[in-house]
Amino acid sequence: MSKLLKKSVKLALVQLAAGSDKSANLSRARSKVLEATSNGANIVVLPECFNSPYGTKYFPKYAETLLPSPPTKEQSPSFHALSEMAKESKSYLVGGSIPEYWAETKKYYNTSLTFDPNGKLLATHRKVHLFDIDIPGKISFHESEVLSPGNKLTLIDLPEYGRIAVAICYDIRFPELAMIAARKDAFLLLYPGAFNMTTGKLHWELQARARAMDNQVYVGLCSPARDMQADYNAWGHSMVVDPMAEVVVEADEKEGTVYAELTGEKIEETRKGIPIYGQRRFDVYPDVSAGKVKYEE
Repeated sequence: MSKLLKKSVKLALVQLAAGSDKSANLSRARSKVLEATSNGANIVVLPECFNSPYGTKYFPKYAETLLPSPPTKEQSPSFHALSEMAKESKSYLVGGSIPEYWAETKKYYNTSLTFDPNGKLLATHRKVHLFDIDIPGKISFHESEVLSPGNKLTLIDLPEYGRIAVAICYDIRFPELAMIAARKDAFLLLYPGAFNMTTGKLHWELQARARAMDNQVYVGLCSPARDMQADYNAWGHSMVVDPMAEVVVEADEKEGTVYAELTGEKIEETRKGIPIYGQRRFDVYPDVSAGKVKYEE
């Protein structure tokens, strides 16, 4: 078995549509997480902003206080709901992301929480790269109008399986994060993300396959389901890509869950066939993982 992935693991990506009722969103997420683990999933992933509508005008309204940790149920109903979901389903749960308010900095963040099968918080990732784009005639969106960026790469050790990395949506466009995570022995890169109808069509699959190809690891992208009545229309198409950059499974735009079995043999086979890990020329260019890197593990 691969030194990266100790034993095979079943991954589930839950593609949900979030409405305006936070309690209903959390309840819907719970039912889908339990459904995923009843189908054998060991790692379950929820989408970006799974507990609220996505949009700058919604972030402050739906934001929860996470620090100091653990927060009270009043401060963060989503924190406690995710912890209970993980414990009840006995799974590793990557809780997509939720809007966070940190009173100490008076700033808002787009934050992902990962819990272990006992309901213990393992890691917190704040979106490092904010989604600020302007494509004339297509889409203009600026998260930085409300949100502040996080400042750490997030690596998470799952004792039975190995190391994973979690980042959020726009973070996938910055290959340095993925390179560092892979060179720090992550077998899986997970990106809860809400690409839109313009960038989704252009780059969603391309980015997933590129990060997998560059690093010869598994990549999982988990999107909200598409809701054409919402202010922001997500692309959907949650997918898992293998270390050879082949799409293993892909959802359509509607609500649903996709599954994939991840194996260490596939990583080893890929790296043996195309041995880039022993062919890099750090005498010609620098190793981005060797410098000063801020990460949580």
